[in-house]
Amino acid sequence: MADRNERGKGGKGRSLFISFEGVEGSGKTTQINMLHAHLLRMKVDVVATQEPGGTPVGEDIRRILLNPAYKGMHPMTETILYAADRAQHFHEVIKPALDAGKVVICDRYIDSSLAYQGVARRIGMEGVQNLNEWITDDLYPDVTFLLDIPYRIGLKRLQERKRGLDRMEGEAQSFHEQVQEAYQTLAKFFPQRYIILNGTEKPENIHHYVMQEVTKLLS
Repeated sequence: MADRNERGKGGKGRSLFISFEGVEGSGKTTQINMLHAHLLRMKVDVVATQEPGGTPVGEDIRRILLNPAYKGMHPMTETILYAADRAQHFHEVIKPALDAGKVVICDRYIDSSLAYQGVARRIGMEGVQNLNEWITDDLYPDVTFLLDIPYRIGLKRLQERKRGLDRMEGEAQSFHEQVQEAYQTLAKFFPQRYIILNGTEKPENIHHYVMQEVTKLLS
């Protein structure tokens, strides 16, 4: 795991890699948008991105991964496609930004593959971890915010939207339950970088907690 002191410097200080994780409908996008806007107001050189996606190649992979028409996709195929997306994203977006001393905010990263494919798809955490550490040069975030909400609440939020569910969102409740349990396990595995937030709180309150922690890391 790379230490952030070893990475590039630029803007107002050292680079910082922040990831947000959580079950479907946990509110990651809202928090990322709020954090991104706040850091821009602070004149911080910041990049907000997502997985899958975040690059032209990744956007094409994302369309395949989330297409409900591909419900029969084999778990190994899914795992490799997520890894391919991450490889392109890491080398095209994340690494260059960190090397330039920027703050990178990422919606999902390696932990998502560990939870979704390693556990819920039963591929195995060790194999998924080895694959993803290989393609990312063993780089993990400096801090990971886990928006912890009961998976049923997340699914209810999704159902209240005006668009249909994508391939991952439309999985059985048992799948989402396993993802939630996997995240709780990961938080115990990586206590040095995981910060668990109550995803059922008001978005403004969650953002306040996030900014407290990010400010400490930027100081």
